[in-house]
Parts: sequence; C-alpha cells; structure tokens
Amino acid sequence: MKTLSSVAARALRDRCLALAQSGFFRDLSRPSIEALAAVSETGAWDRRAVLFREGQKGAAFFLLLEGAVQLEKATPDGGVVVIRLAAPGEIFAEVILFEQDRYPVTATAMTPVKALVFPRAEIHHLLEQPDFRRDFIAMLMRKQRYLTERMAFFLGHDVEERLFFFLREQCGTAPVARLPLNKKAVAAAIGASPETLSRLLRRLRRSGALRWDGRTIRRRRV
Repeated sequence: MKTLSSVAARALRDRCLALAQSGFFRDLSRPSIEALAAVSETGAWDRRAVLFREGQKGAAFFLLLEGAVQLEKATPDGGVVVIRLAAPGEIFAEVILFEQDRYPVTATAMTPVKALVFPRAEIHHLLEQPDFRRDFIAMLMRKQRYLTERMAFFLGHDVEERLFFFLREQCGTAPVARLPLNKKAVAAAIGASPETLSRLLRRLRRSGALRWDGRTIRRRRV
C-alpha cells in the first residue's frame, strides 16, 4: 500500500511534468518548475462549473490541463462578450498577479476541466527570488507574444481558415473526431458570430469538406 508521502511525491512529479510539457512553462529552469509545482494544486471541475467570476477577489491563476474554459466579460447593457476560449496548455487569470487583484472576467468550464491552480500569495513569495522572477517574467512575455501572434492570425485569415486551424488544435488531424464543445463556443473561439459559423458549416457540408453532426466532425481536408 502506498504511503501518503509516496502519493504526494507522485503527484508532485506529475505536476512538474505538466509544467515542463506546457508551451508557456517548458523553458523555465528546472528549479523554477519544481518551485511552481510545489505551490500548485490540481483542480477538477464539471462542465458548466464556474471557476471564478468577474469582480471576484483573485486568489489564483491557472494552467489548463484538460478541457476548455470560456473567458467572458459582462457588458454595460447586461449582455456577455466572450473574450477567448482557453485550451489545454494555456494559462489564464495571471493578470491578478500584477495588474489588479480581482478577476476581470468570468471563467466557465465548457467541458469537464482539469487544471493546475497557483495561489496568488505563494507566487508573490516566489517572485521575491531573483532567479525565479527572471524566469517567470520571461514566461509572461512569451504569452504576450503568443496572444499577439494569434491576433495577427485572426486578422490575416478568413473564418473558414480559422475554423480548420481551431479544429486541428482541438482534434488533431484525424478525419473523424469528437469535439466536446458546442457551436456557440467554437464561434467565440474563432472570432465569429454563431450565425456566421452556421452559414459556413452549411456551405462546407454541401461541398463535402466538413460535416458536423452532434459532437462528431468529419473532415475531407486536415
């Protein structure tokens, strides 16, 4: 029977591996990865669960391991605008570390979700260490470049190209795949209205390029 210490050590190794494999954290030094893993916890949420709400005191930021999280912001007229859809390997809510102490958006699980949770107070303590601070700030700069490049991609490609790129990110290149997201969430993720996505899907279906039935997607080109 495993002891508590061996179970804890296994969990710590798993968190270190998840950080090392993440596009945002993999260039951190080994000591920085181990320090982050030591203060993090693994959390799980059911579909439609709210991880945090806009205006709530910011207690932590997140690294998404599995699933999809929609980040949305309330509008003055009582509506909601989707900011983006976080995918596995991405961090979100890190703004509460430096810019403000309350979450600027609401985060909702669009599928069952698993994520690493990094407490704000613990990260602030680590940032007092010069080596860790240098590593961590470099990671945040990489994220900024990623978001800038993604915005440039959106501006330079039409909705069809953005859809196929998104599907490759989410489902790989298999011609038949299951996507655990509804069409409204996908439309938000590719920067299109639900109506625009519906028209595109009808056209792709007629041409035989793509069929979306329920949660199953069949693609001619990948």
